[in-house]
Formats: sequence, C-alpha cells, structure tokens
Amino acid sequence: MFERLFPKRPKEKPKLPEPTPQLALGALLVRIALADRAYQAAEIGAIDKILSSTFGLKPLDAARLRATCERLERHAPGTPEFAEILRDAVTYEDRLKLALAMWTVVLADGEYAAIEETTLHQIEAAMGITPEDSIDIKSRALG
Repeated sequence: MFERLFPKRPKEKPKLPEPTPQLALGALLVRIALADRAYQAAEIGAIDKILSSTFGLKPLDAARLRATCERLERHAPGTPEFAEILRDAVTYEDRLKLALAMWTVVLADGEYAAIEETTLHQIEAAMGITPEDSIDIKSRALG
C-alpha cells in the first residue's frame, strides 16, 4: 500500500564535473574541514578565501567553486586521486604553499581536531610533500 503512495525513486548519481586542479584543491579543503564531522562557517570562509586568492576569483565565484567542490567531495574518488591531480599540475614549491593554506582550514574553527591534522598529513604525503617539509609547514602554521 505504501509503495503505491510513496513509490521508490531510482537513485540517480549526480553528474559531477571532471576533477581539475581547482576542483581537486577545493575538494581536499572540504575533506579536511569535514574530517572532524563539524563543517563550520569559519572553515567555509577559510576555504573560500584560499580558493579566491589561489585562483584569483571574486568572493562569489569562490563560493560557487566551493559548492561544486562540496558535491564533488561527497561523491568522487578518494584523497589520493585528488592529490595526484595537484601533484601532476602544481610545482613542488606551490604544493608547499597549498599545504600551508590547508592548515588555515584546520585551524579556522579554533578547535584542534587530531583527525583534521591526520587528514592533512595524508594529503601532503599523497601530494609528494616530504615529511621534513611537512614538519616545517606545521611549525610555520602554528607560528
């Protein structure tokens, strides 16, 4: 009886864009923010600022990019695939800068969550950042 009243809708997988370096970075930033299962406004703002400054976007365009990245992060492949896109498209020096920017997201909500740091270190490793550089980045981020 309920099936006639509330027929099951076929679950359609959302059509996602092909990951680009912009989308890969955004999705990884979202993944870091979501690692502690608390996606806060401060983290969203930090992501928007990073996307805006990294890619020269206006605030509204950065917010739109982030929204696309949120969908991509939910339905797309894992961290290594996104990190590989960045590793292949971005110089090592620029990847170091991106990793430092990622710390902004980790620290944005004012609460330390070890899972966010762990996620960030996994991303750094997948992007080919050496452990020594990762330690240096963390030290600079924490001041």
